[in-house]
Amino acid sequence: MDVGSVVEAVSADHSFGAPLYVVESMCMRCGENGTTRFLLTLIPHFRKVLLSAFECPHCGERNNEVQFAGEIQPRGCSYRLEVSAGDDKMFDRQVVKSESATIKIPELDFEIPPEAQRGSLSTVEGILARAADELSALQEERRTVDPKTAEAIDQFLSKLRACAKADSSFTFILDDPAGNSFIENPHAPSPDPCLHIKFYERTPEQQAALGYLSNSSQTGQPERDHPPSTAAIPHGAIGAAAGHRAIAQSNSTDISDNLFRYTAPEELKPGGAIPKMGKKIILSVRNIADLSRDVIKSDTAGVKIPELDLELAGGTLGGMVTTVEGLVTQIKESLARVHGFTFGDSLDESKKNKWREFGSRLTKLLSLEEPWTLILDDELANSFISPVTDDIKDDHQLTYEEYERSWEQNEELGLNDIDTSSADAAYESTETTKLP
Repeated sequence: MDVGSVVEAVSADHSFGAPLYVVESMCMRCGENGTTRFLLTLIPHFRKVLLSAFECPHCGERNNEVQFAGEIQPRGCSYRLEVSAGDDKMFDRQVVKSESATIKIPELDFEIPPEAQRGSLSTVEGILARAADELSALQEERRTVDPKTAEAIDQFLSKLRACAKADSSFTFILDDPAGNSFIENPHAPSPDPCLHIKFYERTPEQQAALGYLSNSSQTGQPERDHPPSTAAIPHGAIGAAAGHRAIAQSNSTDISDNLFRYTAPEELKPGGAIPKMGKKIILSVRNIADLSRDVIKSDTAGVKIPELDLELAGGTLGGMVTTVEGLVTQIKESLARVHGFTFGDSLDESKKNKWREFGSRLTKLLSLEEPWTLILDDELANSFISPVTDDIKDDHQLTYEEYERSWEQNEELGLNDIDTSSADAAYESTETTKLP
């Protein structure tokens, strides 16, 4: 699948209401005039993009590109797809690669840097096929000038094409500091066991590369004379004061002062010592009062609602201070914005019905037609749901489970390579008054 075919398919659907623009453009290959088609559209389960497709009738040159109509996302994203040998369906997954994204296949020690392939809308198979075609384009010339290099590339192409034909298992990693790339989850809104998504804070170097940072002391580069073109919208719905109030319901004020620090208005960031254990907070939601419970969700916490088979990875909604009702509303709005419950005729009828049904079930949670369960799973134990009584032991609807983080979880959090002994000692000194 390339952007040209997508433009043709989408433009045939007039339900979008977005016109297809066709303009004459000079072909950079032969100098004659070709045509470029532009279409602003929505990618199902993703966001708004501008598709462009150039074609020259004189020399056959084609050039397709995806540009993002929205802004840079608050966090970077990393998609990791485990592709099993013989699983042809994996190769039909839609892939959006922004101009800032890198694609890696660790088993082949292979990397497609941002500058090698610009913004594109394709599939896993299409990405691999395009990479193979580009590597093999100059092989005949290489065999004449540098036979050894040509032979090494031939061997690599053999391995790459074996992956593209599902003859061998491999890992497909899509990493984008701008947060605008995407790999389709055909099971959405249910989790996909083969697809792992991680959101992360950008480094100063990544910020600068995106034109997002002007602090020269962090990057070693000269300061810009103009402000960044985009600005991250801070997470959080109620703000810092509500965070103190929620924690102070069952804890001392010095803990509430030190548990969180605030880096921007309404933006919540965990501070203090790193806990030894992760924590799950499990709430059985049964009545209207439960919907008003205060919730502090840190940016490392995942959210699960087993009754809907819904699971959001840590970082999906960022850090926020809200209520149970507010959290469900945020989830619904986020899914409507990022995944989309309906996108006109861009989705087939079965998928549209699936999303309508899921949206209806999510709305019913707030009507409390049946009890349901809210789970906050926080690897850094920085999240909180308020009890209905001063003594948390009397709240039988609210339970806590502590667990040891796995090596992989510590690796993602960057804890395997740092010495936390002093932090552990500081944390142990507060155990008598820590959150339950």
